[in-house]
Amino acid sequence: MGTLGSTMKTALGTTGSHEEGAVARAIESQTARLPSDLFLWAATGSILASLGLRFAGDRDMSQFVGQWAPTLLILGLYNKLVKVAGHERTMA
Repeated sequence: MGTLGSTMKTALGTTGSHEEGAVARAIESQTARLPSDLFLWAATGSILASLGLRFAGDRDMSQFVGQWAPTLLILGLYNKLVKVAGHERTMA
């Protein structure tokens, strides 16, 4: 790994040995089984449901449902990171 990789490892605090806890390992093993696009479709559904609720006149519920989209996208990002660089991967 080049200088950039070494710098990123240092900045992220991953230069030494690091072991995940039992809870993190359990979450990662379950999360890695889900397809990554599931979260994208769920976020899209949240946005569409929010629009539908807004057009139906339920402003409060529309905002509540619409705010799920960023959370779902972040969970999708976590899912992808677990698949690419999960706890079972070794740092080179």
